[in-house]
Amino acid sequence: MAEGAVEGPRLSELLAAGRRLWEEVETGAEPSSGAPAVQDKVRQGLEALQRAAAMVAQLDLFSENEELEEIASADLKYLLLPALLGALTLKQVDLSRRLEHLESARAHFWRFLKLCRSYGLGSFHLPPAAASPPGEEDAGSPCLGGPTAAQPSLVAMASSRQAKIERYKQKKELENRLASMRTFVEGGQADEDQIREFYILQIQKWINTSLEEIESIDQEMVILRSRGTAKQSSAPPHGTSRQARAPLKPFILTRDAAQAKVFGAGYPGLPTMTVDDWYEQRRRQGVVAGQSAPQRAPAITDEELQKQQQEKKEEEDDEEALQKARNWDDWKDTHPRGYGNRQNVG
Repeated sequence: MAEGAVEGPRLSELLAAGRRLWEEVETGAEPSSGAPAVQDKVRQGLEALQRAAAMVAQLDLFSENEELEEIASADLKYLLLPALLGALTLKQVDLSRRLEHLESARAHFWRFLKLCRSYGLGSFHLPPAAASPPGEEDAGSPCLGGPTAAQPSLVAMASSRQAKIERYKQKKELENRLASMRTFVEGGQADEDQIREFYILQIQKWINTSLEEIESIDQEMVILRSRGTAKQSSAPPHGTSRQARAPLKPFILTRDAAQAKVFGAGYPGLPTMTVDDWYEQRRRQGVVAGQSAPQRAPAITDEELQKQQQEKKEEEDDEEALQKARNWDDWKDTHPRGYGNRQNVG
């Protein structure tokens, strides 16, 4: 590799443009990241960084077989290309492709971490190349929820929390050092050693950012995949949807055949049917399968009904007359004949 071979204006301009657009999106005053102006910057930044990454790959600028000291100071900044690509990929807001964007961003961050680890930049644990599907994280545990599984889980949680605290402290320290060196490097007043230190500090800062982003991406992917599984399980199987039924025509529902004849004669435009006929028709259509018409008491004609009412009235009248007679007898027992006739009349 020729030292400084990629210092052509085209590659440096592409990297500078992509980084500037990412900073504008990250620190912009737009109320929403989904605003058209913001998404235009995201698209332009991705195009610039992708072209720069293709040029770096074509030039075979970095290799896992070489040492960090073999990389020219001016070329160190191109190590940031995968990390910047991952950061801008996360800024896309197309919800229908969210899982695809998460997977792409995670691949960029992981590629950046793998390259940094091969050069000995930073001390960190390299995450898996791909996020584990839901449920596979605990596949190796002997007994979920048991004491043997709970103890490693608590240790892992404590270790993860401590690692986050350390990364946060390192991030703040790196930001302060970068802010103090930025003016000299960008103003052309720094020597080669200061330029090299400045770019290495930037790489270390993005290592912490990439580890945090991968952790966040893995959590979001678990949620999105679980939602997709829930939607698939709740969807009805193919071909089992309820069959469309023909609309019912209006008709008059009667108690028996006699009423059907009466109503049918007066309403020739509407068909009539008995309750039994209606149940039978619905049973054939599969609406009330296995059901039959409810059992009803035998129909009573008007003549029988009138007779029953007359008998009931006579019974009530008889009881009233009987009670009146009993009351009159009781009164006569306590009141002798002529009681109350003060004028000796009658």
